[in-house]
Amino acid sequence: MTVNTPMRRLRCAVYTRKSSEEGLDMEFNSLDAQREACEAYITSQKAEGWVPVRERYDDGGFSGGNLERPGLKNLLADIEDGLVDVIVVYKIDRLSRSLMDFSRLVEVFDKHGVTFISITQSFNTTTSMGRLTLNILLSFAQFEREVTGERIRDKIAASRRKGMWMGGFVPMGYDVVARKLIINETEARAIRGMFERFVELGSATLLTRELVAAGALNKRGKPIDKGFLYKALKNRVYLGEAVHKGTSYPGEHQAIIDQALWDKVRSVLAQSPRTRAGNTRAKTPALLKGLMFTEKGIAMTPTVSKKGSRLYRYYTSMDAIRNRAGENTETFVRLPAGMVETAVVQQIRTLLLTPEVTARAIEAAQRECPEIEQPDVVAALTGFDTLWESLFPAEQARIARLLVERVTVGSDGMAVDLRTEGLGSVVRAMVTPRREMTA
Repeated sequence: MTVNTPMRRLRCAVYTRKSSEEGLDMEFNSLDAQREACEAYITSQKAEGWVPVRERYDDGGFSGGNLERPGLKNLLADIEDGLVDVIVVYKIDRLSRSLMDFSRLVEVFDKHGVTFISITQSFNTTTSMGRLTLNILLSFAQFEREVTGERIRDKIAASRRKGMWMGGFVPMGYDVVARKLIINETEARAIRGMFERFVELGSATLLTRELVAAGALNKRGKPIDKGFLYKALKNRVYLGEAVHKGTSYPGEHQAIIDQALWDKVRSVLAQSPRTRAGNTRAKTPALLKGLMFTEKGIAMTPTVSKKGSRLYRYYTSMDAIRNRAGENTETFVRLPAGMVETAVVQQIRTLLLTPEVTARAIEAAQRECPEIEQPDVVAALTGFDTLWESLFPAEQARIARLLVERVTVGSDGMAVDLRTEGLGSVVRAMVTPRREMTA
């Protein structure tokens, strides 16, 4: 008696890929053409038990140089789950152009007993000859990819040398028309204003503060910060040049900044950051102005001295400034401002995290805004460091006046007295943005 063994059913997954997105919006695109050819091949093998799976594994606009592709990841996941027996592609480079990556894929296929078929390059990965053929074809595919990359890089370099715009993020002050940079007059005026004002102020901090106060936005519609400002001030595109790997070439586009203004900005930037920061601090309200006193109750006021090109800031007792006749000058107090301010801010940070101050802050915040909850206040106090570092000097001085009642300088150190009323205002200001972000 003869027993007919049922034919094994082989589930076939079609994988398609196209490197660019060009043409993918067409009714019948490259991915469709690859799929149609592969499904026709599967149909021709119906007698061998081949059947297509319903799931689609398509990667439109993804390079074959790596494995970071959503369609491929879905395919590998289904292979891991035992849902695929045969992978069918139009050409092997649709699956990968990297020999190393393909070796990893073949290991996964072998581990799960999956066969790989290219309908235009006949071979079977389950045989040694098939593997040899595969490696040879992949070597040529990788070679072609690397040569293509070199050609593209050479073309970009040659185009840059001719001053051509080669794409990328469009700098503020320009628009792209017919693949060329064209001046946007409104934005260009803003850029010129930034350069001119930076020369006048000599400080990116002060200029950024002005721009933020004026509501100035960058090309992406976001507030201008110091990072954007420094990049703009160093961008040779505004001088009418094209830059490639650190070398500048005359550009095809018009300049927004003339050479004289560019050179003035360079001279300001050439100053040491410490010198410019000192100039900025001299123009900024002192952090502890009106808050510091000696242990005898004598007010201490901010003073500045200059040695050469450097500025030195101090907090000096008024008796030292008046230099009253007959008084012992050894009792006069003068302390470096940076050291004092750092110490006071550190004490504020420490005090804000104590249970007593936390309880007072919760009470004060809820008194001003009853809907504020206790965890919000605790989170705000914990995040004080982040808030403080993000503020401009003038804003830091305002917060200091809200938080600090008095700083007393004595022979054994400094004592900081906090203002309970100020705690409520500061915490409320810190909690409101946090709630808006999580809403």
